[in-house]
Amino acid sequence: MQHDFSNYTESLIRPRPDHIAEMERYASEHRVPIMQLEGMEALLQLLRVQRPERILEIGTAIGYSALRMAEALPGAEVVTIERDAGMQEQAAANLAGSPAGARVTVIAGDALELGRDMPDGPFDALFIDAAKGQYRKFFDLYTPLLSECGVIYCDNMFMHGLAADKPEDVPKKNRTMIRKLKEFTAWIMDHPEYDSALIPVGDGLLVSTKKNQPGKVQQYD
Repeated sequence: MQHDFSNYTESLIRPRPDHIAEMERYASEHRVPIMQLEGMEALLQLLRVQRPERILEIGTAIGYSALRMAEALPGAEVVTIERDAGMQEQAAANLAGSPAGARVTVIAGDALELGRDMPDGPFDALFIDAAKGQYRKFFDLYTPLLSECGVIYCDNMFMHGLAADKPEDVPKKNRTMIRKLKEFTAWIMDHPEYDSALIPVGDGLLVSTKKNQPGKVQQYD
């Protein structure tokens, strides 16, 4: 018998602080796409294991995931890129409501067109959560900014189940995006320089690490 554990696992997630719960309510009411709760918790736990000092996020939205990463990793710096002016304003307000927000820097601009305004590396983690049809471009542009043992995390790899549908069953308006997302998934899973795993949590979380990298334990004061 096949079981759906989503309700069970979500019931085990501890209540979030009021300011985080308010962001979740805002996102739901205004249809802002933030990371699904199970996926968010899985990402945070992976980051706690990795212990990155600097994180680069592509796609800020209202600052939900950036703030949660900053709060989960005391001392870590988060740099996040957002092109929408309204989202930038909302993110700034949300980040100002938490002490951890001081460790989050929002770069205003299109992540595909920053040019000389690209953030300075290296980063220990790259989190891609922006236009799904552009994941390959984001990957190519920003992985050079990763540290030697940097890890790439990509959200929405299932795209609400559409990635598993037959092409003819995908709504026409989504077909190009889904095709590009699936092409990226196949490409990275077969990449000669990366080991990748697609974790069936939330809306699908892809984790990629560089192959044949020496073990490294980060030192903290």
